Amino acid sequence: MEALQLNGVCYTLSREACLLWKRISSKSFLGSHAFPRSVLWKPISSNPFLGGSHVPKKGGVQVVSPNIASPDLAVELLCAWDDEYEGVIVDPYSLPLSSNSFASTLRASLLNWKLKGKRGIWLKILQEQTELVPIAIQEGFNYHHAESGYVMLTYWIPDEPVMLPAGPSHQIGVAGFVINDKREVLVVKEKCPCSCSGIWKLPTGYIDKSEDIFSGAVREVKEETGVDTMFQEMVAFRHAHLVAFEKSDLLFVCMLKPVSFEITIDEKEIQAAKWMPVDEVLKQPFYREDHMSKRIIEICVATYERDHSTGFIAHKLTSKFDGNLSYLYYNENTIV
Repeated sequence: MEALQLNGVCYTLSREACLLWKRISSKSFLGSHAFPRSVLWKPISSNPFLGGSHVPKKGGVQVVSPNIASPDLAVELLCAWDDEYEGVIVDPYSLPLSSNSFASTLRASLLNWKLKGKRGIWLKILQEQTELVPIAIQEGFNYHHAESGYVMLTYWIPDEPVMLPAGPSHQIGVAGFVINDKREVLVVKEKCPCSCSGIWKLPTGYIDKSEDIFSGAVREVKEETGVDTMFQEMVAFRHAHLVAFEKSDLLFVCMLKPVSFEITIDEKEIQAAKWMPVDEVLKQPFYREDHMSKRIIEICVATYERDHSTGFIAHKLTSKFDGNLSYLYYNENTIV
């Protein structure tokens, strides 16, 4: 929270108060409204990188006078709260609606933050505010990342290397190895014209936001083939670089136990699916040429044939990192 003095009285402001102050300071607003002494913050954004829910530490409209001799010449500043990097996060829902107003307010805010010794500025601009992006870029902001519905910009104030964390650099994929008692593997043929088009391969896909790795593998197998499975262990993972959109790519291979066997394909995603003997899978020319894909199948088969687990099991534990329960993957046999 930040304090604002009006007529000798100190007020603690939140986002709602910020919006009210905008109305009060506009020419079209009649000055007969009561100004709240304090309004509680509501969650806006969890993390500048993810754009989820977050309870701000500090924020509110500030009014400063650039000339002490002329106290009536007040400049409005952007609503913002402190982040974890000695900087601030700007409230995207309180940005001025007009480009001219945003430009002047942003310049005044940057000056104020510099005077206060702030370091990094996070500026999240929503999709309906896209006309403000060129203005921020012109003032020295840089693109950090973009998601559906917003773009995140940053501004680093100190004349030293940028210490803000970089944007997302990886995409997470999963592969489901499902084998039945006949040593037949559940395989699919992709419908899209990709590098493995026309090849019988393991069901694969990308995990969704806030989805656990093993849950993503179970879901992908179900969506593509209609087969229900249970996660047993994580067998291996592959790390590749400069793949899609020049990002790195992680593929986690999960051993899944089938609990149903009837196949119903998703014709929008795949061309075909079937249970295929392991030997026939490996006889395909693709696996003779792709040593990594071949080794993945071999490791999965070897893991299936062993009597004990050699892979990583998902264990739910509480971490002080975020105070929540999450999964730690490790081999139980390593614990004495």
